[in-house]
Amino acid sequence: MPSTTVLERFLRYVTIDTRADDRSATSPSTSGQLVLLDLLASELRAMGAQDVSRDEHGYVMATVPATMSADRSAVPVIGFIAHVDTSPEMSGAGVKPLVHRGYDGRDLVLPDAPGAVLRLAENTELAAQMGHDIVTASGTTLLGADDKAGVAEIMAAAEFLLAHPQILHGDIRVAFTPDEEIGRGADHFDVDRFGAVCAYTLDGGNRGEVEMESFSADAVTVTFQGFNTHPGYAKDKMVNAIRMAAAFVDALPMEGLAPETTAGHEGYIHPYLMDASVDCTSVRVLLRDFDTDQLTAKAALVEQLAHAAVAGFPGGSVTLRVDEQYRNMREVLDGCPEVVERAAEAIRRTGLDVVMKPIRGGTDGSRLSFMRLPTPNIFAGEHNFHSRLEWTSVEDMEAAVRVIVELCQFPAW
Repeated sequence: MPSTTVLERFLRYVTIDTRADDRSATSPSTSGQLVLLDLLASELRAMGAQDVSRDEHGYVMATVPATMSADRSAVPVIGFIAHVDTSPEMSGAGVKPLVHRGYDGRDLVLPDAPGAVLRLAENTELAAQMGHDIVTASGTTLLGADDKAGVAEIMAAAEFLLAHPQILHGDIRVAFTPDEEIGRGADHFDVDRFGAVCAYTLDGGNRGEVEMESFSADAVTVTFQGFNTHPGYAKDKMVNAIRMAAAFVDALPMEGLAPETTAGHEGYIHPYLMDASVDCTSVRVLLRDFDTDQLTAKAALVEQLAHAAVAGFPGGSVTLRVDEQYRNMREVLDGCPEVVERAAEAIRRTGLDVVMKPIRGGTDGSRLSFMRLPTPNIFAGEHNFHSRLEWTSVEDMEAAVRVIVELCQFPAW
């Protein structure tokens, strides 16, 4: 295994605050992402990677050079990608990672928030982790396994390949991106400069998983305009935009259309951020569906409910803006099944069972696949995404490193 273990890398990376900010107009959206991206570029140079660059938008790219002396051009260039940012929905500042050795089914109490307890009964995926080392945060932040587990795995695999030139492979490209969590991870990704025929994101859950379909995704900003005045003299004058927004959110259907009540291939409508004042309140709403056409119907429902909410507040108004985020990558990957099958075969060669499943979310690959870079997703050992109960398994991260190494090797390509 690599001289710097995947765990050592992971524990180092998660302490850097890379929380994304969708209210920012910069790229990357936060300066902390550049701290980690610059560190990764430095570490890639130190381990001997070639063509290491970090562009003005933060994207880091590098090459693990081919070890084949003949017919090098006959082997396609493949790539591996992970994002450095963490979700804006939970603090990523001051992350204190904890390694719980030899998990045996016990409750894992996170010490900085005694009410935060990782229980087997509530996290059934822990059942497959008996005897493994589990990594959590301390209870007040997310951990950042999404996607610093993937970052650490790609870096560990790159170091391993560079240290073992006897392993035959073509040129391998690696990239680390900002702002995936706010839908901008591919905004400035230069596919031509990356130069790969296909790529794989390391941004998934249980070991053995390969994901070739994702949600199609839009975001709706619903802005309620009211009128503010002194509350002591507000009778027949004040129009409270917060109340309009509350009526709207309350009207959004729960059963079968909320994240809390959907699974598998079911889509949802999810209000997740509010910027509130009496005069003006905006609500950010996520639309998700595996059938892209259904996004239009979901947007129409949101608009209908927003106008219905305003109708109860004379003098109030509402505007809506729909922003496209990403589309179901299966629409592309169905046309190049060999890209997915090679990932599955690499997983089999490491002794794992292959689990094909849809992503109830998106990855950089959701957009990159539509940018002429077919990019399915491979497991990274991430669980309880965007939560202070987020966790990963050291053994699953090590398994992901082995899969990357297997996937690179000739003659698989």
